[in-house]
Amino acid sequence: MKLASHNEGADGRLLVVSRDLTQAVPAEAATTLQAALDDWEAVAPALDAQYRALNNGTAAGAAPLDPASLAAVLPRAYQFLDASAFLEHNFILAHAWGIDRRTPADPPLIYQGLSDRFYPPHGDVPFRSTDDGIDFEAEFGVIVDRVPLGTAPAEALGHVRLVLLLNDWSLRAFGPEEMKGGFGFLQAKPPSALSGIAVTPDELGAAWADGRVHLPVTVTRGDTRFGMPHGREMTYGFDRLIAHAAATRDLCAGTVIGSGTVSNADAAAVGSACIAERRGLDTIAGVEPVPFLGFGERVRIEAFDAAGKSVFGLLDHRIARR
Repeated sequence: MKLASHNEGADGRLLVVSRDLTQAVPAEAATTLQAALDDWEAVAPALDAQYRALNNGTAAGAAPLDPASLAAVLPRAYQFLDASAFLEHNFILAHAWGIDRRTPADPPLIYQGLSDRFYPPHGDVPFRSTDDGIDFEAEFGVIVDRVPLGTAPAEALGHVRLVLLLNDWSLRAFGPEEMKGGFGFLQAKPPSALSGIAVTPDELGAAWADGRVHLPVTVTRGDTRFGMPHGREMTYGFDRLIAHAAATRDLCAGTVIGSGTVSNADAAAVGSACIAERRGLDTIAGVEPVPFLGFGERVRIEAFDAAGKSVFGLLDHRIARR
């Protein structure tokens, strides 16, 4: 099924959305997505019944879906954990910057990010200065139910309730110093944006396999395609990421886990999902690096299925001066 949150209050109003993203109906079994995640086993059958009714045209109260009325699918969360699960991204930056390459034998890198709010999938995103190195990062993500401490990778995917798309906004001017400090990101990571739509794994069909989203993500900067890297090259699947995060603690229901920047071995051909990686490629090629984002620029991120249909809806943002 496909779920969304209407922009009402701090936590939104949970909606059930049709497969083609054209119709929606208020969920009857839970008023917010967090409430549904807290009691998923009890709530999910009723949500699924509404979803099936919506798709066959018999859902009471159905109305056209207005994408502009949507909040982030989970407007705020108890926890946001963001990984760097595509090692090709590390390989490119390691080559460009002369740093050590990581290997698949290394544990995944995950930081704990800001989660008291997520930007909606559309509209202006405020920043204080272009000197901060404003960048986007197109990622896939999952939302889990409660994951017990010590959950193994083989069990972890059973806790994935929803899959989504996200933009992990980054301020590159702060990243190097914060990473050298070894205490995690703070100023380098403003709020992220979540897609308006999240889908259950079964909705993806063959595109959900091995704990990975086997779909390309299309990134457009202004009117120009910036990249279309594919999710299948994720080095660490979400099973590994969930198990790593839960090694020493429970994960609460509603924890959002991001994949990190989607990146492919042939990035020079398919493009990138963030500016930092493109700048790394420019450095390797010996050309002037592309600039970071300026005020007024527009960034769009979307993932399409094999039939060319949008899966999570469009993330469409404009860089605004605070």
